[in-house]
Amino acid sequence: MKFVLGIDGGGTSCRAALATVDGNVVGRAKSGAANIRTDLTGARANIVEAARQAFLAAGQDPELIPQTPAVLGLAGANVGTYRQQLEAILPFSRSRVETDAEIALEGAVGSGDGAMAILGTGTAYMARKAGKSRAIGGWGFQVGDQGSGARIGRDLLEQTLLAYDGIRPGSPLTEAMLGVFRNNPEDVVEFTTNAKPGDFGGFAPKVFEHAAKGDLVANWILDKAVADVEASLGALDLADDAPLCLLGGLAPLYAPRLSARYQALLKAPLDDALGGAVHMAARIFAGKSGTGR
Repeated sequence: MKFVLGIDGGGTSCRAALATVDGNVVGRAKSGAANIRTDLTGARANIVEAARQAFLAAGQDPELIPQTPAVLGLAGANVGTYRQQLEAILPFSRSRVETDAEIALEGAVGSGDGAMAILGTGTAYMARKAGKSRAIGGWGFQVGDQGSGARIGRDLLEQTLLAYDGIRPGSPLTEAMLGVFRNNPEDVVEFTTNAKPGDFGGFAPKVFEHAAKGDLVANWILDKAVADVEASLGALDLADDAPLCLLGGLAPLYAPRLSARYQALLKAPLDDALGGAVHMAARIFAGKSGTGR
């Protein structure tokens, strides 16, 4: 065994890092979405492609993939048998599928106590106290992921249609969104027929942009989203000195909107979720502490 792989897969993209057995990253790559509950077959294809590209980025032969073990932190791994199904069809020498929250916590706080929130296409939370971890959320777009990019995007489309029908006041944001769909509400509905969480999440940055300009609808959506995020953080029952790390594409946009209680706990993560996957891979498969940071 010459290398280990760390994989971080979510509703928008899949990232791979190839590392030496002591955890030093030598190649990185990115491919498409890898939520194994939303699309198991597509997730596997994107996982393998990201791994292949990581080998190429490191100047290594992708033919080594079957000789390389991997730790994968994936959205959708916390429910059903998707984790076991995926492990059975992956090409790596050994595969350890974890939740995206688990590798995120490992990356953010290392092996010590603390908490993290993934704020991206989906949302998930995890805290560790005295070596014991507790996860919250991560139940998926249809019944969970409150405060996520996907839910923000869905709320934006809902508010756009409510404004079109005259049920709620519109704003420059809802007008702009309707324009995206050729000012035809039927096109909005058609979009939702086959849209995945990442498709909804693509509209989230637009909400933050308009909120910064004082857009009433944008700020209504984000006030609701922030309340959802803080409700989840509250359920973790964090100590006043517990480091709290925000991860994911929306993390820097959320941080200034949190209340003083949580802003006081914010700490820069030691590493991101991908780094956490690499660290775990080096520790589990090579028995190393793993640098990867």
